[in-house]
Amino acid sequence: MAVSSITIRAVQALKSGEAIWDADHRQAVRGFGVRRQRDQATYVLKYRMFGRQRFVTIGPHGAPWTPELARREAKRLLGLVADGKDPADEKAKARMQAADTLRVIANQYLRNAKQRLRPGTYAGIERYLLVSWKPLHPVSVFQITRGHISARIADIASRHGKVSAARARTALSSMFNWAIREGLDIAANPVLGTNRPAQPGSRERVLTETELSVIWHACGDDDYGRIVRLLLVTAQRRDEVGSMQWAELNTSSGIWTLPSARTKNHREHSLPLVPAALALLPPRRTGRDFLFGDGPRRSGDPHRGFSGWSKSKAALDERIAEALGEPLPHWTVHDLRRSASTVMADRLGVLPHVVEAILNHVSGHRAGVAGVYNRARYATEMRKALQRWAEHVTALLAQKPAHVDNVIAGAALSDLRCLHEAVGIHS
Repeated sequence: MAVSSITIRAVQALKSGEAIWDADHRQAVRGFGVRRQRDQATYVLKYRMFGRQRFVTIGPHGAPWTPELARREAKRLLGLVADGKDPADEKAKARMQAADTLRVIANQYLRNAKQRLRPGTYAGIERYLLVSWKPLHPVSVFQITRGHISARIADIASRHGKVSAARARTALSSMFNWAIREGLDIAANPVLGTNRPAQPGSRERVLTETELSVIWHACGDDDYGRIVRLLLVTAQRRDEVGSMQWAELNTSSGIWTLPSARTKNHREHSLPLVPAALALLPPRRTGRDFLFGDGPRRSGDPHRGFSGWSKSKAALDERIAEALGEPLPHWTVHDLRRSASTVMADRLGVLPHVVEAILNHVSGHRAGVAGVYNRARYATEMRKALQRWAEHVTALLAQKPAHVDNVIAGAALSDLRCLHEAVGIHS
């Protein structure tokens, strides 16, 4: 063991098994050394902590470590020792933190979320964390900053819109809050303090009869087209219809029973399916559990309901724009549900508590024990209300505007005739 000034020439002259400890010059740092093992020279620091001698590796000789940079790092580490911190523990902690990348923590969070969230809600969060935030997956969650997040939010907003950016931000914030509660020693949720993308106004869009007719006729004879029409006829939620399973249907009694795990309020929901809705169900396919989609999941689940919502909606909007000569003012498939409930209540005279029963809303006297007792009583009223709504829809479709002629294919006309027959109207 030699005691000398550590220089590049001295390091290069080291033989295997030899070491040099810094000394004999003004800038010497006590405990700082370099030793060669086989072909690699490595800078190290030895120090005493709680009466015991400890060693910590600074790094191998070569980029970025030179004798001068390694000596500065040794001084910094000795400063930690003076503050009562063990550099060896700090480096071990840094290695552990580097292993906790965003992808690793996102996977842990998703495993937890899958057990407690509805499938539709979980699918959205999974998409945002694994797709929208993919550019940050290799980064340690301890090193992600507000700058990283703000830049990514802006990119998502420019590519996919402000709504997607806001939801991606919420998903990431929820993940960080969960990670902190799980014990990760993150100083603070880095999402906090970033700007939330401006949200659209309150959801009050009620589609006109002309708009409903145009949307209906522009639907193709495929899974998405059937789903959109079912959304209008049943007034249910998108993911509830898109993930409809044959096991939930009793076609003989015309009842669709949604289990509590698939409803927003976690209450089982039994909905009468009137003939107009039954006419829109696809033929049953052997070995398929779901009415729509039913392909293999990315996460390994054997089956799933419909996917590809964005592309299908964009294609539908293109057909609508072609029919009208201009795009339809911004609308979402959820507007179909709102439009149905509004017309039933305002124009068809359906009582509010029956509309709420159809929508599976829980408020007022439907909550609690009375709500459970009233379910059977409402079934008949729900069926009558939905039948009146189906007749209303069929009547407005029969008066289709002339300018949608070019989007009505033979399959669409066939579906319309089936709907007429289902509700007792003959063209």
